[in-house]
Amino acid sequence: MDSIPLIDIAALAGTDAAARQAVVQAIGRASREIGFFAITGHGVPAACSAGVFAAADAVFALPPEAKRDLAIARHGHNRGYVGLGVEALDEATAPDLKEAYNLVWTDGATRPPNVWPPIDGWRPQVQAYFDAALAVGRRLHRAFALDLGLAEDFFDDKLDRPQATLRLLRYPAHFDADAPAGRAGAGAHTDYGNLTLLATDGVAGLQVQRRGGGWTDVPALPGALVCNIGDCLMRWSNDVYVSTPHRVLPPARERYSVAFFLDPNPDALVSAIPGCVPAGATPRHAPITAGEHLRQRLAATYGAITS
Repeated sequence: MDSIPLIDIAALAGTDAAARQAVVQAIGRASREIGFFAITGHGVPAACSAGVFAAADAVFALPPEAKRDLAIARHGHNRGYVGLGVEALDEATAPDLKEAYNLVWTDGATRPPNVWPPIDGWRPQVQAYFDAALAVGRRLHRAFALDLGLAEDFFDDKLDRPQATLRLLRYPAHFDADAPAGRAGAGAHTDYGNLTLLATDGVAGLQVQRRGGGWTDVPALPGALVCNIGDCLMRWSNDVYVSTPHRVLPPARERYSVAFFLDPNPDALVSAIPGCVPAGATPRHAPITAGEHLRQRLAATYGAITS
């Protein structure tokens, strides 16, 4: 499977058992064969999506001194602004040609608060999208559970205090003469957690690595969300699901995207699902808590940082 399948998931919220099962099977096949799929029927209102892109435009338009005040380097805990050239998702290449703004799930008590920019109306715009994306992610995990032979609610109590991160991303326009050889908007990488939901502004750039080599362009899909399996869910499924490398090329014109990364609760034990381990075989990965798994992956990108 080299192309990205487009799946209408509206039936997951319905009562038609056959329609729900058809969606589960389509999601399961894509998760096994390519690790990527796009969804419609997700229920995120168009106005909510427009609001988060407007919020991204506003925060990246702040002056440099304001961005420095909001930087992760100043506040820690994976919250706040990430400047151009700070990250290198592909550690073998030069830093990425992008800037980002990170917000995380927090209950305001047991985890440090988010860093909110001083922009009127910004917080409710972003929070509305965060909540909508989280609902979609939890619904998809019910489909994963059914596909993997588990109780439908298997992941529910592992996602009620999630290590969820919303990233607003801006890729400045870079023509061939401006982008140094080997540099990317975002270097080739796999995602850390269970599931990523990506909304884009329609500007091309995202590519997915094919199993046989080479790269597949992800087309613009208005109103759809691009979903991909992350390393944590691949590990949980004993590599039945695949976490596939992907990258973003330097765009010919400015590109915005909004990525929602859904990682399980910090204390959730990520241990091979028994039905994913062949009889008599040893699981491919040792058990680990989701919190430790994320800490190790973040450290590789940012250095010493907490989630």
